[in-house]
Amino acid sequence: MRSTAEARRAAVLDRAVSVFARNGYHATPVTAVAAAAGISEAYALRLFSGKQGLFVAAVEACYDRIMATLEAAAERAGTDEPAKLLEALGDAYADLIADRDLLLFQVHAQGVSDVPEVGAAVRAGYKRLVHFLRTAGATDRQIQEFVAYGQLCHLIVTAGLDGVDESWARALTDGMRHVP
Repeated sequence: MRSTAEARRAAVLDRAVSVFARNGYHATPVTAVAAAAGISEAYALRLFSGKQGLFVAAVEACYDRIMATLEAAAERAGTDEPAKLLEALGDAYADLIADRDLLLFQVHAQGVSDVPEVGAAVRAGYKRLVHFLRTAGATDRQIQEFVAYGQLCHLIVTAGLDGVDESWARALTDGMRHVP
């Protein structure tokens, strides 16, 4: 059984993803995350060693969630064929980013990757993803396409391209399966 501090930490990270998703790293004070989690700012700072520690831990939790989702999807897919497996993983990822907070948090994290610790956490998340996909038998080209389509899904959802009935938007959304 997890300790109270570990359980509280997980709950705070869940709320941190949502709160940081709204305003990003720079514009979100720790007080906002603490209030959303129902704890004091002092306790949040003690749990995470400051705002940067909180944000980096939220990035790591975000990638933990992504990887757990993809690993479960791989098990359900029941195939060793990389192309079919990647399709199942893509569908699982599309369902996952229906959680707009998770999606926007990822976009914000990438946007502040110039903060060394944040950049390191983002790169570590992608490293885990690439390792997982390679282990599943995907080629580097397939991995590149998988990540590129994931980023295209981010664009489609964040920019609301599903609601744009113009040829340029259809060029970006055609054939894409994601949850608006």
